[in-house]
Amino acid sequence: MKHDQHGLSRRGFVRGSVIGGAGLGTPVLLPVISAHAADASGAPRGTSGTGGGQTGTDFTNQSAALTPDKTVATACQFCNSNCRLNVDLKAGRVLAVRGEDRDPVQQGQVCVKAELMPQLVYNTERLTRPLRRVSGAKGSPHSTFEAVSWEEALRTIARKFLELRDAGQAHTIANRTTGRMPRGTGSLVARLFAMLGSPNNTDVGPVCNDAGGNALATTFGLGNFTNGYGTDGATGKDDLGSARHYLFLGTNQAETHPVTFDYLLRGREKPKATLTVVDPRLTPTGAVADRWVAPKPHTDLALLLAMLHHIVEQKLYDKAFVKRWVTGFDELRVHLAKHQYTPAWAAKVTGVKADIITEMAVEYATAKPAAIFCNAGISHQLGAFDTYRVATFLASVTGNIGRPGGGCNFMHNTWPGDLHLPPLRAEVPERREALPVGPDYFAESILTDNPYRLRAVMTQGNPLVSSANTTKVKKAFEQLDFYVYTGLFMEEAAYYADIVLPVCSGLEMEGVYMRRDDRAIRWQDQAVDRVGESRPDWEIWVGLAHALAELDTRRPAAEWRAAFPKRWMDYRRLWDDFVAHTPGMGGMTRTRMRQRTEPLRWPCPTENHPGVSTLYLDHPSWYQAAESLDPANRGKRFLTSSGKVEITTPALEKKLAVTGHSALPIFYTHPEVTGKNPTLAYSRKFVTNPLNPQAVTHPVRLGVPGSDAVHRHFPLMGMTGRPSVVHFAEVTHWTPTGKQLNGIRFIQIHPGTARRLGIADGDDVRVESPRGSVTGTALLWEGIRTDTVFVPNTFGPAQKLGDLFGDPRYEAANTLPDDRFYDNLSGQQAYKCFACRVVRA
Repeated sequence: MKHDQHGLSRRGFVRGSVIGGAGLGTPVLLPVISAHAADASGAPRGTSGTGGGQTGTDFTNQSAALTPDKTVATACQFCNSNCRLNVDLKAGRVLAVRGEDRDPVQQGQVCVKAELMPQLVYNTERLTRPLRRVSGAKGSPHSTFEAVSWEEALRTIARKFLELRDAGQAHTIANRTTGRMPRGTGSLVARLFAMLGSPNNTDVGPVCNDAGGNALATTFGLGNFTNGYGTDGATGKDDLGSARHYLFLGTNQAETHPVTFDYLLRGREKPKATLTVVDPRLTPTGAVADRWVAPKPHTDLALLLAMLHHIVEQKLYDKAFVKRWVTGFDELRVHLAKHQYTPAWAAKVTGVKADIITEMAVEYATAKPAAIFCNAGISHQLGAFDTYRVATFLASVTGNIGRPGGGCNFMHNTWPGDLHLPPLRAEVPERREALPVGPDYFAESILTDNPYRLRAVMTQGNPLVSSANTTKVKKAFEQLDFYVYTGLFMEEAAYYADIVLPVCSGLEMEGVYMRRDDRAIRWQDQAVDRVGESRPDWEIWVGLAHALAELDTRRPAAEWRAAFPKRWMDYRRLWDDFVAHTPGMGGMTRTRMRQRTEPLRWPCPTENHPGVSTLYLDHPSWYQAAESLDPANRGKRFLTSSGKVEITTPALEKKLAVTGHSALPIFYTHPEVTGKNPTLAYSRKFVTNPLNPQAVTHPVRLGVPGSDAVHRHFPLMGMTGRPSVVHFAEVTHWTPTGKQLNGIRFIQIHPGTARRLGIADGDDVRVESPRGSVTGTALLWEGIRTDTVFVPNTFGPAQKLGDLFGDPRYEAANTLPDDRFYDNLSGQQAYKCFACRVVRA
């Protein structure tokens, strides 16, 4: 596929660059205000240029009213790129939002979402005060709430939590964090839940990308994106930009990571690096690739096994690296041959021709270095952990791990490692087992009491849009005794709440933010005043701890207050404690990060350490960082028990066997993939989850013969995903620009399939699965498999900003997937395949 197919320019993904000689990124909030409006001193910044696509006279130069009196360096919160934003202010109001030119990765660029950040601040729908339910059925949009003080809201929550704890029901209290939370808030939640005695403080990972981190930790020792964007401070060499081949599996980075993707494309031009994109539908990422490969949804495991088989059989692996650094290679070779995971076999499963699979394998093995990128397209499969593990094997046997330009760059959205607080001095009660990993098990627990029933839940996200089988989740939250919703707007979940807490948007707080993929961290300053009485999440949890101190009749108040000192209300002091107590973070002080225009990568053990770009690099800077994480790592390159890449070991085999898995994965897939493929069956019993030992999980039997029965009535395969570059989760749907640009849910369907169904482009359609149905507008798209339908997610019925444009109120796309099918190791939900049919609405 040619790079210019469909006339798509890489510059179309992002906005801004250098305009004129001033080197200041193009603003995106107010198009009339050039990026080059005079700086705070009144000096003109330039009037014309081509870098950002704008030319002509800048009529804001020397405008007294439009000259910023202050510029604040903060962050965009809308994707894993987390770009720096320079916010120009006048009298405390936002004039313009610019990128950071002095960051060689960002190069001044931001995408369309940057202009949505101020629209979270200046928004008539913002929650501004805590609310308490007064009347109405839970979930009803006619529910009524009254404003209460923060003191009363937190005391109400504390009272309920203590009531359950005192009744021996602490384990029935649960919390689910989200990716939008300020870094380190999860550590506060964990401490508070430990003191209460509840094991159910869960995070957003099973909805996002936990499986990738689990696989990386199992094979290499750390559960993190292995390589970095930009220059490695230790070696002075470019890292991911130096790859000679990029293999993208289930990641549409042009729309999900536009600014860092632009960096990869710039780097690609130098060595003429090739790009293969694997995705059942053509996206803007696939449009700029050399090869777009469209397998059946949920069959990536077969594709990777076949690539690995060909590389091993043809001896294309890196013999020296394997001999020195890999454990279990011989067992892998026998395993692949025994199961005959050949390209010809995979062609029948995936629908991709065998010679294409062979070409992919050869190109990846011989490019040197080659980098693998994966995202939700892999994570949102019921075999996510095993699929990611095979991807780590590919990198390992070809010597593409621990080297610049290579690695397993699995998108992840959690802090790299735990942020540690000072040791907790208070005694904590013994806790019983947690629910199975994955917040979507909340509904099962509430409805069936298995293994026990949740009574009180607090969330920082919106489970009524993000969780699989939304109809079931609604029913569960209707029956939940007590629910606390925290957020910016009255989203769908808020109408089920007993207490609603207003939080700050990103421009209203200071703290740290992270380009989550490559562990790159910056400091962000607060740009504008908080809206109403909203608070950042860390203040909410410190405040809740002090409410518990006032009401707890069993634990001394002094213990609560000592565990959550009020000085942590100031994030700068909280961060100081994180730096002082977290391994590998000694060099990440606020002062150092504020002085940098480029982010600083973790681990970074001392103030003169450059931070680590390439994990496992055979270099003194890595060995120093590894030892700072744990003294037992001294001299280790890989942070496994053996100090090597662990494909399989007797200990790992035994560890995984209790759940029905093996260290050497076999092929299986979702039962609703067409073709009667091997699938899995879940046991009713529970065992301890070996990857998350605080929780239980259902063991599985793999390789169970599949059935095509469901496809008699639901012949197509559906998959969900991001609507476009405009949106990130649900929150962007609460901005006018978000709804103006992409307020219609476009159901992508192949023209040939649509003709057979009597559907024309632009028709109102309904997508139906065995769980329910959702509506949208047919978008006939040749770039999608004929057996596959794409349903954009993140739409929800409460999103009233779309009313301005006449947009429909859509039910959540996750009404369609089946929550019963999930990865029993990571907890990942299988959003990427469900049997469905499409009819005219």
